Amino acid sequence: MSTTEAMTTSEGQEAAVLLERTRETVNPALRRTVESLPGSMRRVALYHFGWEHEDSTPAAGSTGKAIRPALVLAAAQALRGDGAAGGGLAGGGLAGGGLAGGGVAGEGVAGGVVRAAVAVELAHNFTLLHDDVIDKDVRRRGRPTAWTVFGTPDAIITGDAMMALALRLLAEDPHPASAAASARLAACIVELCAGQQADCAFEQRPSVSLDECLTMATAKTGALLGCACALGALYAGAGPDEVDAMDAFGREAGLAFQLIDDLIGIWGDPGHTGKPAGADLLARKKSLPVVAALTSGTAAGEELAALYAGPMNGEDVGRAAAAVERAGGRDWAQAHAADRMGRAVQQLSRAVPDLGAAGGLLALAEFVTRRTK
Repeated sequence: MSTTEAMTTSEGQEAAVLLERTRETVNPALRRTVESLPGSMRRVALYHFGWEHEDSTPAAGSTGKAIRPALVLAAAQALRGDGAAGGGLAGGGLAGGGLAGGGVAGEGVAGGVVRAAVAVELAHNFTLLHDDVIDKDVRRRGRPTAWTVFGTPDAIITGDAMMALALRLLAEDPHPASAAASARLAACIVELCAGQQADCAFEQRPSVSLDECLTMATAKTGALLGCACALGALYAGAGPDEVDAMDAFGREAGLAFQLIDDLIGIWGDPGHTGKPAGADLLARKKSLPVVAALTSGTAAGEELAALYAGPMNGEDVGRAAAAVERAGGRDWAQAHAADRMGRAVQQLSRAVPDLGAAGGLLALAEFVTRRTK
């Protein structure tokens, strides 16, 4: 094994441990918060997170990778350097009382940062519930999406309630950073919605520039990852420059994340993604690799444009994927993801000059750009 491969394996293992510890710490608080929802919304949310089946019987749970809450905790640890996150999560002792009792997390800095992590995860799942409706996706995390089970109105309304819960968590938090965190999360969601609106508009337009697509992806995905890092910095007591640098780190890493996600949307294994192969192509989404191919000025790009001009079947999806690759869309996306991660590390060094203290953040960044599912 080469040195680079060994480093990648080590960082991958560190990220896996951090994500598991995040789930162990955040999920109990997240579930208590979700269970505070009224009747039918609670049922939809518990199903969406994988804690219950459609008939409300218990399920194993599939709450996702927990990347965003892990970024909150890892950012706080990087700036405090006192175990407020990361290794300190192993004991699972940060989660505390219920929502009605003044919070889903324990008192103090550690409890506050868990509350912020829960808020970010609720905001993320608000977007997932709405995205599944908008994109008409029928599978998420290996089973039917909430809107296909409970109907579009209930899925949308439950998503709205999750977003309200996220802001309520921060608004009720006695931590001195809570007001700034709540304002930043609210602004992030407005930006994220603008990115989603642009994404939808692109599907109706005959052409989209690569710059427009990058701006959309930064808003749609990078904004929330940046906000997660910024909230961790706020709860660590960081100053404005450090908070902004952490936000910039998350945004750049988020764009790299979206580039990889777009690649997976075309070439991912359905057994791992829980979605049909080439689902993004079948929906004729103008994802980053696709736009790179469409604007490449190549014969393969013209072939792809012709395929995108009309409805596609399964055979067309295979041809479209091959055209994206021949036009250079796949290589461009992989190279641009690496470039964005380089920029992310530069931003991180502004907040944490000794990058050795930011091992968790770097491991998570490596994870999102190396993942294949």
